[in-house]
Amino acid sequence: MPETAHYTNFAEFYPYYLAQHDNRLCRRCHFIGSTSALAAVVQMAVSQDPAWLLIALISGYGGAWVGHYLFEHNKPATFDQPWFSFRADWVMYWQMLTGKLSW
Repeated sequence: MPETAHYTNFAEFYPYYLAQHDNRLCRRCHFIGSTSALAAVVQMAVSQDPAWLLIALISGYGGAWVGHYLFEHNKPATFDQPWFSFRADWVMYWQMLTGKLSW
């Protein structure tokens, strides 16, 4: 399906999402950004400072977007399918963390 296609379910979307993350360095940028976002969310919970939520968003999306623009050379899927993309990023993160997907 083309990049602008709108998927109706996650099962259809996830293979497309993985294809958009073929470059290992892009996946690493995602992993680092997502890990930084998780750390910021934990810091927000500990400090009760909501500014950490902004840091979580910037680090999470920033890492992903750097990976796409510098290494993958494509448009992040979040622009076309934000909710599926957010979910897919965490599925991909878990698969990298558990060794099912190389990073």
